[in-house]
Amino acid sequence: MNSIRLDKRDLILSKGSAVMTRRGYHGTGVLEIVQAAGIPKGSFYHYFASKEDFALQALAFIYRPRLARYAQAMSDPTLSPRARILAYYRDLLAHFARQDTPQYHCFIGSLSFEMSEMLPAIGAEVAAIQQASVDILRGCLEQAQAAGELPADEDCGNLATFISDAWQGVLARLKVGRNLQPLEAFVTRLERLLQA
Repeated sequence: MNSIRLDKRDLILSKGSAVMTRRGYHGTGVLEIVQAAGIPKGSFYHYFASKEDFALQALAFIYRPRLARYAQAMSDPTLSPRARILAYYRDLLAHFARQDTPQYHCFIGSLSFEMSEMLPAIGAEVAAIQQASVDILRGCLEQAQAAGELPADEDCGNLATFISDAWQGVLARLKVGRNLQPLEAFVTRLERLLQA
């Protein structure tokens, strides 16, 4: 019974977050979420107290696995710390290059722009996810520094924040312009930035 309950909740989170990513928080009602999931409207309130609760749970549903994959990539023992970082972002560039028209729809980006000020709980969750990503990258940068791949006086926390913020900017440019130039420029600059 519990697995059925979790499966239905995951279905609602998966389908509903896809709708909310495209239409925004305000542009998505509970009706659109349940229609996307193919469930009765009453089922929504069995799993979620409100649309805000849904958005908060969707953030965790989407980004916990992504953070786990990022942490795994940033700790890959087969690569040096610098190589891990560069390989990760080169792989992302290759992913977007395989698309006919490069595009990116970001659930966390949409929610942060639209709702962080209006619903502080969503703003706090977005900030926590972004900080977790920065912390993972900072750890890898510190390993690179210890291995002599970065200068001894490099502020790894500041560098991790800068790279993360720059990447978010690249994704915003991709959403607007739908071309690879900002991603290519990011990877080129990152390669130069991560030199000892």
